[in-house]
Amino acid sequence: MKKNLPEKLNMDDIVISVTITGDKAVQELNKKYLDRDNTTDVLSFPINEKQEDGSFYLGDVVVNKEQALRQADKYGNDVETEVSELVAHGVLHLLGVHHHDDDENTVHGKPVKKDAGL
Repeated sequence: MKKNLPEKLNMDDIVISVTITGDKAVQELNKKYLDRDNTTDVLSFPINEKQEDGSFYLGDVVVNKEQALRQADKYGNDVETEVSELVAHGVLHLLGVHHHDDDENTVHGKPVKKDAGL
């Protein structure tokens, strides 16, 4: 699962930026960086850079709070649970786990969610 991490790295050394925003900002980011003119629930932007302080900047996760509210209602979750799942989903993408992977280590794979405490 740690496809994008250096071999020897303490988990305390990883930096991840999480931004929670709305439909409009997510749509703008999606269009600007991924050429998709629509909103979505979560975006991930891998950085994968060692920082001067020795930490490893894994990347940025952007969660759409408005979509999280819609999905929480749809799936019967509270908003906090839905946002937590979206953050975890985004972090999995930063780690190199993607929807199109054809094994159990996918974003929607139960073993990955179980290992992540979801």
